[in-house]
Amino acid sequence: MRYRVRGWRWRRSPLRRRSDVVEAWTVLTVALLLLVVAPLVGVVAAWWAHDSARGVAREQRADRRHVRAEVVGKSADAVPMAQGGRQPSARTAVRWTEPEGGPRTATARVPAGTRAGDTVDVWLDSRGRSTAPPASGMAVWQHTVTVGVCAAGGAVAVILLGHAVVRHNAMRRRLAEWEQEWAQTEPDWTDRRA
Repeated sequence: MRYRVRGWRWRRSPLRRRSDVVEAWTVLTVALLLLVVAPLVGVVAAWWAHDSARGVAREQRADRRHVRAEVVGKSADAVPMAQGGRQPSARTAVRWTEPEGGPRTATARVPAGTRAGDTVDVWLDSRGRSTAPPASGMAVWQHTVTVGVCAAGGAVAVILLGHAVVRHNAMRRRLAEWEQEWAQTEPDWTDRRA
């Protein structure tokens, strides 16, 4: 029959070794780090990522503008591309009218299956080139949550790796102590002299 004695590493006992005490303190420290530090790392990283992503989205909104354009070219026969979970799109020529500059034509990504004469929404950068729409509030939050979760997960991995290293070293030390004590005790039990 096997009994587990709770807290045996904390009690004074001739069986308790220094490595047992180190291991007990390590478990307590790891628990504290997992419950406090890892979530804190995730929150700080998410906060930083949110500020950064909001700044990028603000710059994109300042640099990009939205126009309604008419499709004038034929969609490519190639397989349409889907980017980042968005609907499939294809490149084709579109035309729109600038308020001060007259008609303009450019190549832009349009939803797959769009035909000549259809009207589509196109985003243009400051140079008038077709570009992706600015990051939405949902994209900013997705980036924030992803960075926060990854940072917290990374912190957990580092903490657990450190714990594994300490446990491994404590076990090696414990086995060395047992070997040393057995070398002193064995002659009495076996009537053999070292």
